[in-house]
Amino acid sequence: MDGLDQQQAELLARIAEADANALEAIRVGALGKSGTVTLLLKTLGGMSPDERQAQAPAIQGLRTAVADAIAARKAALDATALEARLVDERLDMTLPVGIGAEGSVHPVSQVMDELAEIFADLGFAVATGPEIEDDWHNFTALNIPETHPARAMHDTFYFGEGDRDGEGRRMLLRTHTSPVQIRTMTQTPPPIRIIAPGRVYRSDSDATHTPMFHQIEGLVIDRDIHLGHLRWTLETFLKAFFERDDIVLRLRPSYFPFTEPSVEVDVGYTVEKGRRVIGGDPTGPNGGWMEVLGSGMVHPKVIAAVGLDPAEWQGFAFGTGVDRLAMLKYGMDDLRAFFDGDLRWLRHYGFRALDVPTLSGGVGA
Repeated sequence: MDGLDQQQAELLARIAEADANALEAIRVGALGKSGTVTLLLKTLGGMSPDERQAQAPAIQGLRTAVADAIAARKAALDATALEARLVDERLDMTLPVGIGAEGSVHPVSQVMDELAEIFADLGFAVATGPEIEDDWHNFTALNIPETHPARAMHDTFYFGEGDRDGEGRRMLLRTHTSPVQIRTMTQTPPPIRIIAPGRVYRSDSDATHTPMFHQIEGLVIDRDIHLGHLRWTLETFLKAFFERDDIVLRLRPSYFPFTEPSVEVDVGYTVEKGRRVIGGDPTGPNGGWMEVLGSGMVHPKVIAAVGLDPAEWQGFAFGTGVDRLAMLKYGMDDLRAFFDGDLRWLRHYGFRALDVPTLSGGVGA
């Protein structure tokens, strides 16, 4: 036993002083196939039961102590090395992009910046919220009843029955950015003018749908707001985004649980060189209409659900897909390519890091 204690003390002392290379040599010399501790363990097979009962705990204790000491020393050395790298490896983010440097801005990020620039000029702030939501913010507060198809499992990614918030509400991946509107209205007194861009999730996948996509919604809450304000806002936005003054809108009656009245917004297009281009005369021989937005006046039940008086406060809301806007503006025909990670696609459609959208210079840069 005294020999084992001495051997353990010597090994632990060497481990405490070892660098990375020496530590590996100690590990192999003690715990490797022919290591000193391994050989001691092999002698247990030739012992009598009484001898094994007396010797085994001590030998196993030696092995455990050495293995634990090696692991602890390795963790300490790794932590020291990482800290040294963090001190030495610095990147000055204020430096300009080098000539010929790889990398480009994804079209979705570029369009997000374009939208933020346009709506900031109209007095809108950018609001954000969690992507993991509860069903009250995602559905109930938006006047979406329990029986509405949007709540069905085939559309919504729900968490397990055991995953509920402190109030017992089911958790899910948000299906739209409308919960941000609810959170803003419950936390910020009106008047309110916000856009809510972000990722949303629905169980759908084809050339024009993906399980995760990007959406932007807008909300205005104020006194004496009417549908004319909505139309002017959308027309101003679409003219700035597509950078054309010949944008023509058509509002069609529709239904959304959270707006009343609800309207689908069509924009006129013309066919140029075999491709539909937003703008021009939609009633001409090469023209037509394309749905781009859903919108409407905020339902009084939604205003009441957040603690406001619908007799005093009114508002409008609208929403559209950011990825779809990018497809329309920049001539992309398959939404799935946005998420394939193909560098050839990104090099073709991506934007330079210095192409910052501005209203004066053109949001398309």
